[in-house]
Amino acid sequence: MNLRRIAALAVTAALAVGACGSNDPPRELAGYRRDPAPEVGDLSLPDLTNPGTDFSFQAEPDHLQIVYFGYTNCPDFCPTTLSDLRLATRRMDEADAARIDVAMVTVDPDRDLALLPDYVTSFFDDGRALGTDDNSRLAQAARPFGVTYNVEETDDGLIDVAHSTSLYVVDETGHLVLTWQFGVSIDDLAADLTQLLESSST
Repeated sequence: MNLRRIAALAVTAALAVGACGSNDPPRELAGYRRDPAPEVGDLSLPDLTNPGTDFSFQAEPDHLQIVYFGYTNCPDFCPTTLSDLRLATRRMDEADAARIDVAMVTVDPDRDLALLPDYVTSFFDDGRALGTDDNSRLAQAARPFGVTYNVEETDDGLIDVAHSTSLYVVDETGHLVLTWQFGVSIDDLAADLTQLLESSST
């Protein structure tokens, strides 16, 4: 076999390997999906960053909306989650990161309604702070996300707050398309968001 024939076979083999790679299954998302995806787009809460308006759980066209339920006095889960999400968006392509919108809902409205806007915008300049002192309305908004929370005063007069610690992704149709449990890595957050944006654009 001459050298020209050997070179041709080598090129053919390389192309075949490349073709096989292109058929690899897509990366598995770090978050999980619920089937069917819950509809949340018909729900809204008062937008504390824009007083007098309501904010709907539905992403802008070609965007994704990230929703988090927490409270400003949270010592660990809330600041860690929001910090990780901020870092994740900074690791994304700038154009993709601009398509990510963040909203935080307070589960501790008695203490948070005046404080939440500054808290949220300390992590995301254009983040939205959502809250209401209408307990039934808050519960109605939390239910389809699968969020649970409880606020009570302890015997020594302190406020104890327990709440779900997941992050939620809502698409432009108002469906909850992905849920991340607490502790997902920053790289996985960035990769999942990029993947979801790519799939929504095709």
